[in-house]
Amino acid sequence: MQFVRYSDGSGPAWGVQTDTGIHALAADPAGEPSYQDLTNQRYLDRLERAVDEGALPVVDADAVDRLAPVARPGKIVCAGLNYHDHAEEQDEEVPEVPMLFSKASTAVTNPGSPIVHPGGDEQVDYEVELAAVIGRRATDVDEDEVDDYVAGYTVLNDVSGRDAQMSDGQFFRGKSYDTFAPLGPTLVAGEDFDPNAVDVELRVNGETKQSSNTEQFIFDMHELIAYISADVTLEPGDVVTTGTPGGVGIFREPPELLKPGDTCEAEIEGIGTLENPVVGE
Repeated sequence: MQFVRYSDGSGPAWGVQTDTGIHALAADPAGEPSYQDLTNQRYLDRLERAVDEGALPVVDADAVDRLAPVARPGKIVCAGLNYHDHAEEQDEEVPEVPMLFSKASTAVTNPGSPIVHPGGDEQVDYEVELAAVIGRRATDVDEDEVDDYVAGYTVLNDVSGRDAQMSDGQFFRGKSYDTFAPLGPTLVAGEDFDPNAVDVELRVNGETKQSSNTEQFIFDMHELIAYISADVTLEPGDVVTTGTPGGVGIFREPPELLKPGDTCEAEIEGIGTLENPVVGE
């Protein structure tokens, strides 16, 4: 089931997206969902029946602005070097344990909103990533229990400032410029979505730059969340991202980096396409 967070000009709202439009959840007797609600399959089944029976008003999807499914995550925990094809393009050995870093929550921006190039000599790169939104407080969760703690899955473009990343010797600043975490366009919840077997792709100005499948994960979604939660408690609304496949701009010959006027389209099977223009300061 595809959930969307959107605005029709009167404030943020939640809905369920189908081919007929967005079914407004403000009209549901239980009100709009919490992230914990989305971990409850019975809740999802009830909503699906309400949508199928036409019990909720439908909003024209083209008449609203899409919002990030989490406006300000408590934390964004990222995995680096987590696709076999990305390790190969860097000529790096496959890591024995996940390589973790973070992005600032203030980097989150909405579908359709601009990625702001900071200018100067900064080399701005793209990275399509599958992201999990946590729905329940997770501490030391076993791999086979991870599904019970995930509210849903979305797309994150892990936009990266490579100059800052390389000169600092660590990732935080280069990954955390304002607007460097586009998130959306939907949040897919329910047991039908398999995060470890979906196609991922990123296009710049319509040209495919990254194309892979999450079957290329070094550490799959369940391994990753279990590993993180063993030491770091994850809270509802936290975002866990899973790394990017091969094809990033910095490792191309010559490098192909983002510049004002470009448009990024980050697409993941079953979730949709996250599109953002690049603009100058």
